Amino acid sequence: MKNTVSGTDFMAVGYEQNKILGTAIEIANMHFEALPVKEKIELFQKVVENPAHFLADAVIAPLASQLIESAKMPQDETIALREEIQDYAVYGADQIVAGARDQMDVAMRLPVTVGGALMPDAHQGYGLPIGGVLATKNAIMPYGVGVDIGCRMALSIYDVPETYFEQNRAKYQRELIAHTKFGAGRGFHGQYKSGHEVMDRNTFDLTPLMKKLKDKAWSQLGSSGGGNHFVEFGIIEFSERDEVLNINKGRYVALLTHSGSRGFGATIAGHYTQLAKQKTKLPKEAVNLAYLDMNTQEGQEYWIAMNLAGDYASACHEVIHEKLTRAIGGVVLAKVENHHNFAWKEIWNGEEVIVHRKGATPAGKGVMGIIPGSMTAPGFLVRGKGTENAINSASHGAGRLMSRTQAIKSITKSEMRQQLKDHNVTLIGAGKDEAPMAYKDIHQVMASQKNLVDIVAQFTPKIVRMADDGSRED
Repeated sequence: MKNTVSGTDFMAVGYEQNKILGTAIEIANMHFEALPVKEKIELFQKVVENPAHFLADAVIAPLASQLIESAKMPQDETIALREEIQDYAVYGADQIVAGARDQMDVAMRLPVTVGGALMPDAHQGYGLPIGGVLATKNAIMPYGVGVDIGCRMALSIYDVPETYFEQNRAKYQRELIAHTKFGAGRGFHGQYKSGHEVMDRNTFDLTPLMKKLKDKAWSQLGSSGGGNHFVEFGIIEFSERDEVLNINKGRYVALLTHSGSRGFGATIAGHYTQLAKQKTKLPKEAVNLAYLDMNTQEGQEYWIAMNLAGDYASACHEVIHEKLTRAIGGVVLAKVENHHNFAWKEIWNGEEVIVHRKGATPAGKGVMGIIPGSMTAPGFLVRGKGTENAINSASHGAGRLMSRTQAIKSITKSEMRQQLKDHNVTLIGAGKDEAPMAYKDIHQVMASQKNLVDIVAQFTPKIVRMADDGSRED
């Protein structure tokens, strides 16, 4: 309608984005429909500046009363951080940049924090550093989980000998290209869409946001994101028989994948991060560590949404592994999967806490995990030792040595090609920001966490596929 005003119009003259704004718009457009927009804005500016003058006006009085009551209410106060930084364990301190330490120091001053640890692959992120582990009391932190909720590793070990793989390398490369899709916003449509029980969950109907995201999640089921996400074939070597996995000493073909909850998880993360920032006012240096109380509706909503995003990420890996297993005709001897960028309810130091692992691998006693290196460096199948000081965690990879911008500027294409050639690795996609030289030495990282995990087997990449458009969702 010609004379309709918007929230933007009223916010420009002093209204805040809250319920009062809604009341003002409703009254303006319902009772002052004939008034020109300019005059309407001028009138309601007078109301917000001096609401007491309008208490006798039968139409405007409800708005005036709300404004007066709002002015009487105490304004949201910034939540103070603790003066002292709580002690926390640091692994591989000489490999961790000051920015990551500074971020962890701030996290350890939050009033809800009860423990923390920094893994040897740690580097600076948003809010909690990547490689940071934070235990909180009854509080969930969206940026402590990360943008790519439930990002994870998944490994399938096949009954295929290394010699067969080398003889049929072209076939493995062809199938890898045919059955994977990468990049921000990329997905499948029509008859190419996959099915999975996770898409039938009624939790998708929990909130309007999740309901709205369901179609997008379905189209991206079985695809991979950008950045450091990958699907790769390689050779895994067991130096001795592993009784738990029931695998003999030897070298086997294996499929390793790394990706998360795609646009579904990223949108949930963004929505609840903004909500947390509105609900939990923290000082400037801690603003990205905003959290939600687990006793609130918002905290419970995020917890349920986060868990669904984690299950969805797992389903994406399952679809990829099933497609490629059928394509190569292998028999799966064992599967191992673990996630990072998540939060768990765990008992630590005798109390229930929320453990955020942002780019950190669960490493409770006997828990299996995969810690990758880079596109040319080996990854490791590990078993956790359950180290309390590390809050039962380990690194989630080698960790970045260079920022993406720094890598693009300082690494040449010829250097990257030579690295791939030296290690007999076929690369499909990826830019210089993911070059092997952009990552820390995985052997140093593993040496720094020998008290956290035991190495079960070593994985060597052979054919690696990553996003080729520079897109990122991690």
